[in-house]
Amino acid sequence: MTEKILFKYIDQPDQYKIDTYIKNGGYQAVPRVLKELSPEQVIDIIKKSGLRGRGGAGFPTGMKWGFVPKDSSKPRFLLCNADEGEPGTFKDRELMQKDPHQLLEGIIISSYAIGANLSFIYIRGEFAFEANRLEEAIKEAYNKGFLGKNILGTGFDLEIKVHRGGGAYICGEETSLLSSIEGVRPLVRLRPPYPAISGCYECPSAVNNVETLSNVPHIIINGAEWYAGIGTPKSKGTKIFCLSGQVNKPGNYELPMGTPLRELIEEYGGGIKNNRKLKAVIPGGVSTQVLPVTKVDVKLDFESLIEAGSMLGSGAVIVMDENTCMVETAYRLVQFFEHESCGECTPCREGTYWLSRIMKRIVQGQGRMEDIDLLLDLCDNIFGKTICPLGDSVTIPITSTLQHFREEYEYHIKNKRCPVERK
Repeated sequence: MTEKILFKYIDQPDQYKIDTYIKNGGYQAVPRVLKELSPEQVIDIIKKSGLRGRGGAGFPTGMKWGFVPKDSSKPRFLLCNADEGEPGTFKDRELMQKDPHQLLEGIIISSYAIGANLSFIYIRGEFAFEANRLEEAIKEAYNKGFLGKNILGTGFDLEIKVHRGGGAYICGEETSLLSSIEGVRPLVRLRPPYPAISGCYECPSAVNNVETLSNVPHIIINGAEWYAGIGTPKSKGTKIFCLSGQVNKPGNYELPMGTPLRELIEEYGGGIKNNRKLKAVIPGGVSTQVLPVTKVDVKLDFESLIEAGSMLGSGAVIVMDENTCMVETAYRLVQFFEHESCGECTPCREGTYWLSRIMKRIVQGQGRMEDIDLLLDLCDNIFGKTICPLGDSVTIPITSTLQHFREEYEYHIKNKRCPVERK
């Protein structure tokens, strides 16, 4: 195991306080950046490090920053996506709770890199404790001269505002997040134009995830080559994996990219609860495809999981044992997406409703064999035909469980009851 980066001091009781953060090496990257490096040099370092977005898409961070025009007459904004609404994901929450200054330092550096003088932290409405802690940390940073006017006498100004959302899943999508900050209904925007050109208040904007931004100070201090030496050739650095479900030791684990899924479950998670057998795993949050037990040796990185038929996503690893009914699991996830659909586009608004109704009748023993083909036909009419990925996400639990556990659907329909014998 490579030495922890983001979680190195996570268990120290006072790490959320600025004095403890500084004692442990914090806020060393800010003066180095502001006094020794140009914005272009900072972007170049992040590009060379290979840092990719940790919110789900995995887009190269330095490349995203490079898209923000430097010659625009409009103000530029950096937005931190702290919504974390993907079920099974709870890593950003812990980072904000226990080490908020690590995030703030990343925001300061990233804002300097794109020329932003105002940054928003868009935080999920339910995260009241985390929002309060961030606001306390921001006050501390102002008092120490790391925020505000003329930071450290360098002439760089930056204000950071915490914006509390209303608790809608759709606001985790970057363009909905922008609309929510602007005070309008958070509907997804068509792209292009992309946020880098026309984002918050129609100004150039960069949107990055909490975990992504928290990596930035460490890359500046230790160098791009150091970070690029961790992980795999294409998936650099460490990743915080949110392990939950039927394991003995659920929790957040920071491991190098490319760590085998089996190792995460058995070594770090302590194996399956009650000595049961592993049945399936969702490796990257509920928007990613279910993998059967035969794929448990896959490596946890962007490329390997795509090759295995799923995605890394947010890194939320949900473990299911032999007592899990995959039909009921898919139904529960479809219900979630039906509830969270914003209703902007017809395939998602209507499709989630009908998928939920068909799944309900199968689970309740009223299904028909032709319902399987009907589900697949509906999924085909939703996937790739909506404005944002939520429409795709609602189809994934159905198509992936049908791919690997079709016999459970057929058993439900033929026998009008669940095939899983509860132990």
